[in-house]
Amino acid sequence: MMINSLSLPNRWLRRLLPLLCLFTLAMVVWLGPLGPSVAQTPRQEIRGVWFTMNDFDTLRDRAKMQQALSQLRQLNFNTIYPVVWNAGYVLHPSATAQQLGIQPFVYQGTEGQDILAELAAEAHRQGLTVIPWFEFGFMTPPSSELAIARPQWLTTKADGTTTSVNDAGEVAWLNPFRPEVQQFITNLVLEVVTQYDVDGIQFDDHMALPNEFGYDPYTVALHQRETGRAPDPNHQATAWVKWRADKITAFMTQLHKAVKARKPNAIFALSPNYYNFAYKLHLQDWLTWVRKGLLDELVMQVYRTDLPSFVEQINRPEVQETQKKIPTGIGILTGLRSKPMPIAQVQAQTQAAQDQQLGVAYFYYETLWQSTPEPAAMRQAAFQSLFPYPAVRSTM
Repeated sequence: MMINSLSLPNRWLRRLLPLLCLFTLAMVVWLGPLGPSVAQTPRQEIRGVWFTMNDFDTLRDRAKMQQALSQLRQLNFNTIYPVVWNAGYVLHPSATAQQLGIQPFVYQGTEGQDILAELAAEAHRQGLTVIPWFEFGFMTPPSSELAIARPQWLTTKADGTTTSVNDAGEVAWLNPFRPEVQQFITNLVLEVVTQYDVDGIQFDDHMALPNEFGYDPYTVALHQRETGRAPDPNHQATAWVKWRADKITAFMTQLHKAVKARKPNAIFALSPNYYNFAYKLHLQDWLTWVRKGLLDELVMQVYRTDLPSFVEQINRPEVQETQKKIPTGIGILTGLRSKPMPIAQVQAQTQAAQDQQLGVAYFYYETLWQSTPEPAAMRQAAFQSLFPYPAVRSTM
């Protein structure tokens, strides 16, 4: 039988075509879509822990710090959020703070070491991502050197009072609408991301303003100039809430641009409260920040003891929308000194987050397995079971 010289290749091509299609599809899944790459991969799993000022003894002691990071790495954590801005003070040598006369303007280690520099170096040696935590945001104690030195920077309620009370005690609020305050915060943030080998910066629910505030003379005049009317005496009025929230969003847009100009791959992260609370009560429109592309990572705080309530919050539409865009996690309370949390509750909440393909970050280090109701070994074993394999993060 005669065989056409062109028929054999065509026949083989028809047979191979399905296999070639399957191979191409597999390569796309493995390598990702063949379009423009993005700075963060949404499926990166956050396994983090905050280091607070309650953990300061661990941070300032070289041996304790190294042991803590080594233990976290062994248990397959991948991210630390060390506090760098708390109660009007910074954790690093800061020319910005020193120029304002904030004393002591820096906390040092037990051997005089730069705590943040050593922490970042050791964390990276252990393979951990380091995202310094700008904890207090616009908040400062009224007794701080900052509040005393710059009283004109503070905003007020309608009755003229300058403080509110929350978990941090009695606090005053820097006016986020004043250019001097915005520049001060920007300078502090840029010091951290440019002077240290860190992977980004994280803000939280205090990078905002309680809705009772904004009645200081500067803000009243600004609102009058822009809208032609005085601020609404009802601090929950829709338009008044939106005007202030939009101003904070505008500042965060500028801050994001400044950080990315200095360190393009820096993770610009946020740890807010759930959205309705954040926006309506603290003027923090973080869902708009996500939609505008301002955030590279979000960890939503859900500090609850009731599991059904916890699950309800982590399943909200804004969480689902966010996790389609950026790495997203849930902040879980592992305990307070006055309120220890049983490990069974921590496990249940972590597993609920994992079921929704969400990462987790724990508040805070000391209550992972030190100031706890159960033995350290038991709690460490629980975390090992939650994270049986490593989850490597990347800033690219």
